[in-house]
Amino acid sequence: MSTKILIIEGQKSLADMIALHLQEEGYQTELIYDCKLAIPTLMHFKPDIIVTALMFSGKVECELINHIRQFTTVPVLVISNNTLLNTRIKALDDGADDFLCKPFSLRELNARIKALLRRSGSNMLTESQTSTQRLKKVRVWVNDYRHSLLVDDQEIEVTHIEFSIIKEMSSNPGKVFTRSELMDRVKGGDCAYLDRTIDVHISSLRKKIERDPKNPQHIRTVWGRGYKYEM
Repeated sequence: MSTKILIIEGQKSLADMIALHLQEEGYQTELIYDCKLAIPTLMHFKPDIIVTALMFSGKVECELINHIRQFTTVPVLVISNNTLLNTRIKALDDGADDFLCKPFSLRELNARIKALLRRSGSNMLTESQTSTQRLKKVRVWVNDYRHSLLVDDQEIEVTHIEFSIIKEMSSNPGKVFTRSELMDRVKGGDCAYLDRTIDVHISSLRKKIERDPKNPQHIRTVWGRGYKYEM
């Protein structure tokens, strides 16, 4: 079975060129142009290595690497036109395994990929199994396109308010939301009456996404303050 490489690059022409080159080298590739699709694609494709850009829409996306590291430990190679030392250090501190500055030759890219695979090769099977186990623990994915949730790979229908709540909370994992703040975020100040029923919506969401709604692992109560979402 050929090595699988996930390529995350917003510059389509470069992304297509990288994918074509790696396919010619015998790799199986999956290509996405939007970093927002990184995690669902990662969960579906289960790559052996990730090649990701550091720039999307003119913004440095170091947070993407940190987010990826919550789901997998496979090697991550960052490519970027940002040559600043602090940027490279930040990427490596966030969990990247190597950093390649643009412009670069495809031969060098291939060499760095081979080096990363060699370094992880002795534990590749264990690494892949570990990644799969970690991914299974992350049961909830907010499907923005279908306005629904995926829970253990099963699509779950939710109400408009429930979807807005879980989308807002999962986009800010670890942040504590008060009841009024959460409803203001998802519905606006003109729906203040919903603040009284936030507990009802949270309870309904827990029944849909938690293994044990009475002992939730995702939507946690912060006593005296509100709620927070944990991956």
